[in-house]
Amino acid sequence: MANAASGMAVNDDCKLKFLELKAKRTYRFIVFKIEEKLKQVIVEKLGDPTQSYEDFTSSLPENECRYCIYDYDFVTAENCQKSKIFFIAWSPDTARVRSKMLYASSKDRFKRELDGIQVELQATDPTEMALDVIRGRAN
Repeated sequence: MANAASGMAVNDDCKLKFLELKAKRTYRFIVFKIEEKLKQVIVEKLGDPTQSYEDFTSSLPENECRYCIYDYDFVTAENCQKSKIFFIAWSPDTARVRSKMLYASSKDRFKRELDGIQVELQATDPTEMALDVIRGRAN
């Protein structure tokens, strides 16, 4: 089931880990990368539920693209505990053009494989995915 646009398949592990995050809240975040030699999206890093947003952002490479899922917990104005699942497309300005094109062309197909994403964010530098931005998009 390769993506016609970019030829990238989605490793089953990606879907399994996402379901675990969504249903069991086993992870705080998941970082995915495109493995060009295998022509597929794979799980690169899993963050356990105790890890912070800073742990998540510091795990992203400075000049390489990644797809990420982040499970954001927050309290509403009505004092209700809630969470939202964010899909973040990390595509830093310093990344190789080929890499940015590959991630951009594979993104929609990859997102369709992960059912339950509530908020999508595109970030080209850390300020575009700062905690304030996440907080603002969650409400």
